[in-house]
Amino acid sequence: MQAFDFVAPTSVDEAISALAAGGATARPLSGGTDLIAQLQEGRLALDTVVDLKRIPELMAISVSGDGMTLGASASCHSINNYQAIRDAYPALIDSTHLIGGTQIQGRASLGGNLCNSSPAADSIPNLIAHSVTCHIAGPNGRRSVAVEDFCTAPGRNVLENGEFLVALEFPTPPANFGAAYLRFIPRNEMDIAVVGAGASVVLSDDKSTIQSGRVSIGAVAPTPLFVQEAGDALAGQPVSEETLAKAADLAKAAARPISDMRGTIAQRTHLSGVLTQRALRIAIDRARGTQTVDELGRLNGHG
Repeated sequence: MQAFDFVAPTSVDEAISALAAGGATARPLSGGTDLIAQLQEGRLALDTVVDLKRIPELMAISVSGDGMTLGASASCHSINNYQAIRDAYPALIDSTHLIGGTQIQGRASLGGNLCNSSPAADSIPNLIAHSVTCHIAGPNGRRSVAVEDFCTAPGRNVLENGEFLVALEFPTPPANFGAAYLRFIPRNEMDIAVVGAGASVVLSDDKSTIQSGRVSIGAVAPTPLFVQEAGDALAGQPVSEETLAKAADLAKAAARPISDMRGTIAQRTHLSGVLTQRALRIAIDRARGTQTVDELGRLNGHG
C-alpha cells in the first residue's frame, strides 16, 4: 500500500475543506472495508484519506415519529443492536447482517456500502424498497437525491468531486407496512450476491389488498434496479400468489444480467423472479405481523 495523508475531521465543514485541499487524489473513508482493500491491492491510488467517523452528524442514529435518519458512517453493528430500528425498520437488519462478518460490521456502514456502488451491494435494493433519501454535502453546499438515482454505473454514483454522503433519511413506515431483502449466494454466508431482491408493501386495513409496493433487484444490471413497473402492478391488487407472480415476472423482464464466475444470465434472470416473489411474501407477512427479522436471518444464512 502506498503512503498517504490521513485526515480525521470532526465536522462536515472540516471534511469538505480537507477533501478540497486534497483535490482529485483525496477520498472520504466511511467504513473503509472496501476502500482499504482497494488501496492494498493497488486498484486505487490516493494522496489523502479523510476519515468521516469522528463527525457526530455522520455517526448519529435518530428514530422518531417523523422517520429515521442514519448517519452515513454509522456502523452495521450499531444498527443491528439498535432496538428502535429492529422494531420500526426490521427489514433493514436483513441487509446489515449480511455485510461481511461480525468484525467487518463493526466498521462497515450502509453509507459506505451505498457509495461503493456495487451492482451486487446488499443494502441498496433494501434502501430503494424503503424509499430512502440521500443527503449529500460538498463545496457547493448540500443537496438530496432519491436512493434509486444514486448509483450511475458499477462503482460510480452521483457524488461530485469533494462531495460525500452525510445521511440516509427513511420515511416513517405507514400502517400495515412490511419490507424484506433476500439474496442468493453459493455459500451460506459472507459471499457476494448472485442476485438480491428488496421489496416493500403497504396493505389495506383488513390486510387483504396491496395498496402500494416497491421492488428492487441487485446484481442483474450495471446498477441496482428500481423496478417501478413491478410495484405499480401490485397497487390495488388482492394479496394472492397470482398478484405476486405478476410482479415477479416484471422483475425478471427488467433484469439485464451478465454471465460471470458467480452465475449465468439464465440463472440470474430466473432468480430475479424467484427472489422478488419470496421477498414480497415475507414483506406481506411482516405487514401482517407474522414474520420476524430473526426468522428471516436464518433464511439468509444467519442465526
